[in-house]
Amino acid sequence: MRILLIEDDVVLRDVMVRSLRDAGHRVDVAGSVCEGDHAWRLQSRDAVLLDLNLPQGPGRGSSLGSGLAVLRWARDRGDRTPVLVLTARNRTDERIAGLNAGADDYLGKPFDLAEVEARLRAVVRRTQGTQGQVQLGALALDRAAPRFTLQGQAL
Repeated sequence: MRILLIEDDVVLRDVMVRSLRDAGHRVDVAGSVCEGDHAWRLQSRDAVLLDLNLPQGPGRGSSLGSGLAVLRWARDRGDRTPVLVLTARNRTDERIAGLNAGADDYLGKPFDLAEVEARLRAVVRRTQGTQGQVQLGALALDRAAPRFTLQGQAL
């Protein structure tokens, strides 16, 4: 899976990147509102892991921004990439605001990395539908494995 991780805490970001890459995912990172929006627009991903308390970014001072703004911008332009919010903002009203802004799931910090990966798989699975295999001519993708075959032979 190709994942965009938008998180400004360097230590947490490094741990998450290492864990996700060890699980076989490709992970791109951004550490601010500006970087996150730019990275999200630049390339499509299978999912986004999004922190809410983010700095605005270069050239915008040191003010705090919101990952919800990044999420709203993506949804406003029609982007339906699955989003799992990971944040310390874990009050009920904050979770509701995140889900109403377009998040597919919401997990409060601190969290277990195994749960993050399980929720990530779940939100991606829901957006892809229930079809376990995709066929294009002689090329097939088994989403559960995940693996490709060409004319029945594993690639």
